[in-house]
Amino acid sequence: MLPSGGDGATAGDSPTECATDPSPAGSGSGGGTGRKSLTIGIMPDQSTMSYCDRDGNYAGFEVDVARYVAGELGVEVEDITWREVSAAERRDVLVRGEVDFVVAGYGITDATKEEVDFAGPYLSARQDLLMRADERVRKVTDLNGMKLCSVTGSTSAQVVKEGGAPGADLTERAAYTECLTALDREEVDALTTDDSLLAGYAAWSGNSSDYRLAGLELSAEHFYGVGVPEGETELRDDIDKAIEQMIADGSWARSAATFLEGVANYDAEPPEQAATTG
Repeated sequence: MLPSGGDGATAGDSPTECATDPSPAGSGSGGGTGRKSLTIGIMPDQSTMSYCDRDGNYAGFEVDVARYVAGELGVEVEDITWREVSAAERRDVLVRGEVDFVVAGYGITDATKEEVDFAGPYLSARQDLLMRADERVRKVTDLNGMKLCSVTGSTSAQVVKEGGAPGADLTERAAYTECLTALDREEVDALTTDDSLLAGYAAWSGNSSDYRLAGLELSAEHFYGVGVPEGETELRDDIDKAIEQMIADGSWARSAATFLEGVANYDAEPPEQAATTG
């Protein structure tokens, strides 16, 4: 079961420094269940997927997943060491054995499965657009002439141009929160990335009803999984069982309702436990 708490997020919940261990101390509990402690990699940012709350505690949908899994593995919350990682560090901390597993928007793809193992998936996503609530688009070609925002280095906006809107005007910002601010100021018409992340950023604003997803499904469905060191099959299988239990007992739905709901055109649904692990 999940620990009690989780009142949702607003922009006032951060920045508070959370207790974390930035040093490569290594995971330290051996394989399988019966563990006494865990080191878990997470990627907190200004989104309700994962963030640091005003009390200095990690919170968010992915943090709930991580805590639930830890509980099913027999580890108390106070025995979790949180390790903040960037997207570029996820593979490395697993390969070096610095964490037991990673819950950090880690997409399950043919390429990433060559590097690490995955449990799950725990969330599915498609690329979409976040717009102001009073805006509408019905098809990709409607985006021609509109200003789209994405983060520097992301390919999301380029996917839109190549997928039917070559006349879209692309704007880059350093972070999606900056795109959201630009959207509020009407400097851009939409921001684009995975729908689950867009819902998280909108919820983070504290005014999720001010936004809507376009519902265009700009990509095929893809999945986020729990990254596990390659070869840790017992741990991977135990995490698979924990995620299945989280979905079955309603904890997944309660967390999604807390952290990912409130944005028009987005309904978080648990992914089927497809054969995507390994």
